[in-house]
Amino acid sequence: MSDDEKLISQLGLYLSQHFGCDVGIKELSRIPGGASRQTYRFVACYAQGSELIERVLILRRDPAFSLIETERMTEFSAYRAFHKAGLPVPEPIVLELGSAALERPFFIMEAIEGCSAGSLLAADPYGSHRELIGQQFWSALGRIAGSDPIALGLGDLERADDSTQCGLHELARWEQVIREDSLEPQPIALGAIRWLRRHPPPPPSKLCVVHGDYRSGNFLHDGEGHIRAILDWEMAHLGDPLEDLAWALDPLWSHGNPHRPGGMISRDAALRIWQEESGLVADARALGWWEIFSQVKGLAIWISAAREFSEGRNTEGVNAFSGLYCTAFHNRTLSERILELHAS
Repeated sequence: MSDDEKLISQLGLYLSQHFGCDVGIKELSRIPGGASRQTYRFVACYAQGSELIERVLILRRDPAFSLIETERMTEFSAYRAFHKAGLPVPEPIVLELGSAALERPFFIMEAIEGCSAGSLLAADPYGSHRELIGQQFWSALGRIAGSDPIALGLGDLERADDSTQCGLHELARWEQVIREDSLEPQPIALGAIRWLRRHPPPPPSKLCVVHGDYRSGNFLHDGEGHIRAILDWEMAHLGDPLEDLAWALDPLWSHGNPHRPGGMISRDAALRIWQEESGLVADARALGWWEIFSQVKGLAIWISAAREFSEGRNTEGVNAFSGLYCTAFHNRTLSERILELHAS
């Protein structure tokens, strides 16, 4: 029995027990990309009364080795909360924290059909729809920042012990990754960390849900200018809303045009939409700190990816790409930014 055949059998048995009826599985296929979860698309077939239901679903299963350790309950809870809140988020179906059913923990959610994600390497991934998509992209981020974590049921997400120290709390998290996973010296990253510690950001204007990886490429659009799904909530936590804003503005996601962050609309337009939707003000000094932090965070992720790939624990192609291209990109842009700061 092949690995796919085994997974089909396991999925069918699990969902039969979950739905309380016989469930058949067909069209199982692996969706490439992603380093911290294995993602599969499949069709679940079952009878509902006299009607045969064919439901397209997504399986997100832990790999044997994970690039960045994240809480599965966090990701599932974020999907559930923002789906109920009306954000374009896939409906979560079931979370399984044990390993008996599919050998490793997993969760299942609805599939969003007929959509695609913008490729990081595409020069103009959204074409004539870039303005319309940009309006939705920055508006949705503003809605996340403006939401009440308690009202959403997400008040227990991971956070800094002292909410005024969100920046230094997150910096310590990613500095640890860099120091533990580096295969070679990282003078640019460590120099930036020293600068960030010497110039801490002001306290956040509010404590909010931070998506953690909100960017071009982590949402699905239908090819007609509509965002249908915001994905990859596995790094969600409570923190400063400027953390998400800075990450989304990072030049790595600009598709070669730094004047259009995310490959969509201008930076000024993006900030205006975010501020209007969130009801918050993007303080320039604080945002500047978080933008430098974002590049350090990026380097931590790419450094970890390179180590996982080079030591054979996770040989997904995205890890090799991250370790080569993304590391070089952020080392260059971060060194340029630090030089500008020292010259000013």
